[in-house]
Amino acid sequence: MADDKKIHYPLNNIRNIGIAAHIDAGKTTTSERILYYTGRTYKIGEVHEGTAVMDWMEQEQERGITITSAATTCFWRDCRINLIDTPGHVDFTIEVERSLRVLDGCVAVFGAVEGVEPQSETVWRQADRYNVPRIAFINKMDRTGAEFEKNVQQMRDQLGANAVPIQIPVGLEDKFRGIVDLDEMKEVIYDDESLGAKFTIQEIPAELKDQAEKARTFMIEKVSEFDDVLFHKFVEGQEATPAEIRVAIRKGTIALKLAPVIVGSALKNKGVQQLLDAVVDYLPSPLDIPPVKGTDPNTGEDVHRETNDKAPLTCFAFKIASDKFVGSLTYIRIYSGTLSSSSYIYNVRTGKTERLGRLLLMHANKREEIDEAGAGNIVAAVGLKDVKTGDSFCDENHPMLLEAMFVPEPVIWMAVEPKTKADRDRLSDAIGKLVNEDPTFRVKTDQETVQTLIGGMGELHLEIKIDIMKREYNVQVNVGKPQVAYKETICGTAEAEGKFIKQTGGRGQYGHCFLRIEPLERGKGVEFENEVVGGSIPREYIPAVEDGVIDACTNGVLAGYPVTDIKAVVTDGSYHDVDSSEIAFKMAGIFAFKEAFKRAKPILLEPIMSVEVLVPEEYMGDVIGDLNSRRCVIQELSNRGHLKSIRGLVPLSEMFGYATAVRSLSQGRATYTMEPHTYQEVPKMIAEKIIAG
Repeated sequence: MADDKKIHYPLNNIRNIGIAAHIDAGKTTTSERILYYTGRTYKIGEVHEGTAVMDWMEQEQERGITITSAATTCFWRDCRINLIDTPGHVDFTIEVERSLRVLDGCVAVFGAVEGVEPQSETVWRQADRYNVPRIAFINKMDRTGAEFEKNVQQMRDQLGANAVPIQIPVGLEDKFRGIVDLDEMKEVIYDDESLGAKFTIQEIPAELKDQAEKARTFMIEKVSEFDDVLFHKFVEGQEATPAEIRVAIRKGTIALKLAPVIVGSALKNKGVQQLLDAVVDYLPSPLDIPPVKGTDPNTGEDVHRETNDKAPLTCFAFKIASDKFVGSLTYIRIYSGTLSSSSYIYNVRTGKTERLGRLLLMHANKREEIDEAGAGNIVAAVGLKDVKTGDSFCDENHPMLLEAMFVPEPVIWMAVEPKTKADRDRLSDAIGKLVNEDPTFRVKTDQETVQTLIGGMGELHLEIKIDIMKREYNVQVNVGKPQVAYKETICGTAEAEGKFIKQTGGRGQYGHCFLRIEPLERGKGVEFENEVVGGSIPREYIPAVEDGVIDACTNGVLAGYPVTDIKAVVTDGSYHDVDSSEIAFKMAGIFAFKEAFKRAKPILLEPIMSVEVLVPEEYMGDVIGDLNSRRCVIQELSNRGHLKSIRGLVPLSEMFGYATAVRSLSQGRATYTMEPHTYQEVPKMIAEKIIAG
């Protein structure tokens, strides 16, 4: 089946899932075992030996962060499972956004010793936000200190999850031998000799009988809420069949009202086949999720499209990666219709049709070529030239623009310079590829210092990029201090005159204009208007004045930061029949703008971040005190499970090194997320220092 060149699986037999977890909970080991048991690998890779298939980049092995592979495909019980990596760190917002955007279900992995950790909380909340159904897998049951009941209770308290065990462990720590399957009421004991590939299903021994009965009654009571048949049987005290229980668990999971809990030890190969069974039994197929929504680019009306091979083609490009062997790879989720290799597809953003090259099924860093794939699938396409993350592809006669991913502006910039001459050429090539792959990573040149500046979502984000440059592209760079992306604007209205007049021997230069500038509301950018009447400036020179204004805006007057939220109006001027030229009027525009800007009460703006800190109550006072000292405006205090949530708005410039500070304030128990919110005026005292600096 896997070798079939045409991928048309029945839709109810497809699962698009991700495995999400705190670093070290065993996410990659679990993925490795899934690939081994589904026949995708013949030897089990180990993370601690550096032979894991899914973690084939050095950065992934060291940091436990998923950076590259986007989707891998495997098969289990007549189902096709597309496994998608989901990193969790907030600096990789875009990675999380794009993974969750195309996922239908998720397996959340928890360590049996550590339980619910900060990162697992972050991932869980993100899945909540995107309405992704999930299964909880308590891994590492064989470790010293492993707990079961306590972890399930933690999920209820800290995550607010309706966590219901559908298995219980047989033994704990070094005595962990297997599981009790509560719907079949059988014991599954793993054979250590065969790496857990073989297991024995037997009756539950007497010493476990009571515990299993109790757990089963609790499970049926909880899941009967989601199914009438089961509810009636439970109320009337009748015995439910395993199939009826599974139907109810599936309904509750897909409705996001239930999180089934299963157990195992991925490293010791125990419980992974049952995890795969749970993925097939309880996580949604593309048919179980609502039809994809979008807009008709021609009429602006809302459009829905059902998941169906016969419907018009609708796809979403969720990731672009450069590949050493085939060049640029575009990862595509097909929502409806059929995608064929060598066919033409229409890109709604560009309004152009492009020819698709080859279609590939990805398996970590290996690939398998296919001719076509139907709705509900995730594939990689080779040969698309003009494509960006978040593009919608569709049938030209039935265009549909899917909701684009939100791509925030960079809030932090850092200067990089090549160490040697050889590094210089490689640097621009490496940056070019990285910018293509990650929409939140930007590059620009500082006009005054002629330095190359890279921008991103936070310190870790840029750190990883520099790391990739060094290792993947062999570019050695020197790095400057992080800089905040300030902007400049005005509070008042002002007018000024700009003249650029040079008389030397031969032809001179003559440009002369009057400009008025006025403030615009936040987020409007730069606007230009022409109010010249009577031809005092000929029409062909007006664009040159506009060029001058835009040029002046890239490098502000106060401290050289970009100018924003401003409207410039050219009102009058004069010209010379012989000496006037475009360059003269551009220069006049620059001079007039800079002069007017100085008179219009200029101010400095700084990026304000929306921050949320989750912290145990006993450390709340210290954390709030520290945030206040960072000019944070606290907006809301609330409860999240047994943690306190502190939300506020804080200037980015005050938050460098916050990760270390909040850790030491809370003995490592607080976590925070931070994302760009708005730009606001910098207080006068601080602005004076920045301008002087």
